Amino acid sequence: MRFAFYTHSLVSDWNHGNAHFLRGILRELMAFGHEAIALERANSWSRSNLVATQGHAAETRFGEDFPQLVSITYDDDFDHETALADMDVVVVHEWTDPELAARIGKMKRQGAKFRLLFHDTHHRAVSATTEIAAFDLSDYDLVLAFGEALRQRYLQAGWGRQVVTWHEAADTALFHPLPEIDWESDLVWIGNWGDGERSDEITRFLIEPVNNLGLNAKIHGVRYPDAALAALNKAGIAYGGWVANADVPKVFARHRVTVHIPRRPYVESLPGIPTIRVFEALACGIPLVCAPWNDAENLFRPGKDYLVARDGREMEQQLSLILHEPSAARELAASGLATIRARHTCRHRVEELLGHLENFGLPQAAKSPAKEAAE
Repeated sequence: MRFAFYTHSLVSDWNHGNAHFLRGILRELMAFGHEAIALERANSWSRSNLVATQGHAAETRFGEDFPQLVSITYDDDFDHETALADMDVVVVHEWTDPELAARIGKMKRQGAKFRLLFHDTHHRAVSATTEIAAFDLSDYDLVLAFGEALRQRYLQAGWGRQVVTWHEAADTALFHPLPEIDWESDLVWIGNWGDGERSDEITRFLIEPVNNLGLNAKIHGVRYPDAALAALNKAGIAYGGWVANADVPKVFARHRVTVHIPRRPYVESLPGIPTIRVFEALACGIPLVCAPWNDAENLFRPGKDYLVARDGREMEQQLSLILHEPSAARELAASGLATIRARHTCRHRVEELLGHLENFGLPQAAKSPAKEAAE
């Protein structure tokens, strides 16, 4: 089958975690024998910021890191009808302009043969309801929501004809342990500032525990205001700025522990959605300590796959445990990695997606190489 994914950007992962997941999904679709491309608007917010802050070299890295992936750039004059004429499946991400999403829906209504899906991987359905309500999803066959709480929000609002839960997952072709790399430091956190959605939590669950324990630590991410950078400097935390997602496994490998600090909307309004970094960290086999979030869908085994800290004091205790008890750290990392490999890879999500499409009469394509080998 031929797949087309409308995404904010496949090329840029600057403050754009959805690119991580879609890169893995496209790669796995091709491994299953499908064709898959992405379409992204010229001068998207993420891509423009990537070039402005990192230069064109960061943009061209996409082709070097993911040579098999194709992203087509479109502008106002782009002929979407021609581009989609031979597609079997079109997936429109919720960062797509609502007018374009409606235009694609109109193609479907007027006889286009593709199955049309809408993909939501953000919290705007609860934090910016009018923005999501602006989408006309009446012609869409299916909505893919990246958590059960988000699926319920769509159902309650009457957005879309059918809605299913489709969690993000780890692109394990990229995210896996690198035991040949030696540790260089204690702790790393990879996360963007978050527009005030977790500024207090970053202080309580990261800056203060690192300072109190005297850890050697580093933060990667973007959009940190001057006050935040000053707080990091005061605590002795190095700030590394943006890091290409393709480099993150190596970054994890150089550190002994990482943390997860969810944005507030996911804690308060969308329980059960861990976001992509949890999947990626566990896939790399680095011990993880999480600030509070409710694993309402039992994706993981809290306390076994990762440790939980209810406050700053517990964060200090959990970090100390990992850093001073190597056997406990190894057991934790192995458990988290096993859960990812068993349930939460992009290959698992492609299998789920193909299953949903089969319900609409589209046949499953070639089996994955792993399954063929097993048989």
